[in-house]
Amino acid sequence: MMRVVYLLLLIFSFNALVFGDDTQSTKVKELKREVIPLSRTLFQVINLKTGIDRIVDLQGKNFIVVSVREKGSDGRFYAVDRDGTIWWSGAVTSGTAEYRSPSGIFHVLRKVRYYMSKAYPDASGVNNMDYSLFFTKYGHALHKGSTNWMSRGCIHIDEKDIAPIFKWADKNTKIVITRHSYMPYAHDDLLRIYVK
Repeated sequence: MMRVVYLLLLIFSFNALVFGDDTQSTKVKELKREVIPLSRTLFQVINLKTGIDRIVDLQGKNFIVVSVREKGSDGRFYAVDRDGTIWWSGAVTSGTAEYRSPSGIFHVLRKVRYYMSKAYPDASGVNNMDYSLFFTKYGHALHKGSTNWMSRGCIHIDEKDIAPIFKWADKNTKIVITRHSYMPYAHDDLLRIYVK
């Protein structure tokens, strides 16, 4: 049985390499950008190759901030409405050291409710990337997944949290991936939401 599973994984990987697969997360060896939250809606984006930075203001836009699960970060996502209110938050896991999640400000490229990874299919045949919000052409997505272990570059979010985010987000929704804490800007709204 294991030989069959192994053979199927080899075939899927070969097909992805030969025929191309926009759903295969690539290894992020070196980060290209650093994103630093400056306020609830302001972010400093630094190009790590050139050192040039710019300020991005997301005021008046719906966006999702992901503070990846790494030292110095929160390991959480924050859904922010266009009025600047954080209305949902939850735990995340992100890419391992070998498959780091990219930093930057992206937008939702496509939404797919039911999805099986072509690069890393589940041997049981169960969809392993439901509620996918793809944000890079390499297949990085926010999607349903266990928040108990790290990913191959995607952002795993528990089903109870990703379902409402998936319904709310559209192609205009920005996705901010940072390696810094966003909690100082979210603290008051999180108290309002979760402490009664």
